[in-house]
Amino acid sequence: MTDRLVTSQNEFDDFCSHMREAGLVAFDTEFISENTYRPQLCLVQFATREACVAVDPFEVDLASWWDIMADDETTIVVHAGREETRFCLTHCGAPPRRMWDVQIAEGLRCTNYPLSYERLISRVLGKSVSSAETRTDWSRRPLTTRQISYALDDVRFVLDVLDAQQAWLDRQGRLGWAEEETGRMIGEMIAERGDDTWLRLSGVRRLRQKQLVVARELYRWRDQTADRTNQPLRRILRDDLLIDIAKRQPQSESELLQSREMGRPNFRRNARDIVDAVKRALSLPKDEWPEAFKSKDSSPDEPVLGKLLAIALANRCAELGLSTGLVGTSNDLKELVRWYNEGCPENDRPKLETGWRSEVCGDLLRQVLEGKVSLRVADPSSDHPLVFEPVE
Repeated sequence: MTDRLVTSQNEFDDFCSHMREAGLVAFDTEFISENTYRPQLCLVQFATREACVAVDPFEVDLASWWDIMADDETTIVVHAGREETRFCLTHCGAPPRRMWDVQIAEGLRCTNYPLSYERLISRVLGKSVSSAETRTDWSRRPLTTRQISYALDDVRFVLDVLDAQQAWLDRQGRLGWAEEETGRMIGEMIAERGDDTWLRLSGVRRLRQKQLVVARELYRWRDQTADRTNQPLRRILRDDLLIDIAKRQPQSESELLQSREMGRPNFRRNARDIVDAVKRALSLPKDEWPEAFKSKDSSPDEPVLGKLLAIALANRCAELGLSTGLVGTSNDLKELVRWYNEGCPENDRPKLETGWRSEVCGDLLRQVLEGKVSLRVADPSSDHPLVFEPVE
């Protein structure tokens, strides 16, 4: 497998033709994100069965690649491919159509998730790869031979991992699970760019309706300002300060700056625009305000049931050799309990009751809630010591 750094447009276009013909390509990126609105793409790496190349996006127009990534013909293989998916959405306005994420797939055949690239390569292939260039400033030029070699290692072995994973998952009947879960991840990346992303702010669900309209306007102003000035969102206005301003709703710069956190120069210079955003929000007619969140009070038995379900889920995942962290979190279990207590509405099924997760644990967790199974310790030395049996 040949290694090289591509800085010529003609050479890159030829390699794109090669990737289209191959129909299967490992893909990775090197970027920096500390000082810009969106991460700055500094290097891209590709591997087919025949070649392994790095491409300098400072010298080459990557438009042909984004078209390939979003087509229906080429399978893109990544490790932890959230950022690669974001780049695809940014540069061609469409999501990847055929993607395989080896980190997700490995979570479906071992109990550890997420595995770093180094650990995954060691586990699957028994090979060692270096992490010495993790802190590299990839925007600096020229790149060294060592940097390029390190970057290419991030794709060099990925197709071999793919082969091992697909063969094993196919034998276990889990091939579709990996495809479904990668699709879920891509869907989450698409949802990040929707109009309602402000609803993901920490603490927003505790705001009243009048505070919500201010939070929404501040979020939109911040996003537009960060995009226009190419600065990180946190440099324009931190999330916690945004929520605080939505609660206080200051009507003047002096009132806004009463918070000592707002005295920092990067926040202070935006004081007038922030106050204008608050006033703009409050001037909207009430029928344009967002709806207040309905309070979902937890039932007294929710903590106990959540812990019981966590035990059942951990035991089932250990039994099947799956990562519990990939299957479901404590919040997912709480969501399941609330859904059950609300009468299991069909149009609002929780995450653990859909797709491959339902196949893994849906029936068991529902039977636990319904009191239809009992548990006993069968083998204390086992990694899944419990047995769940039907109640007579």
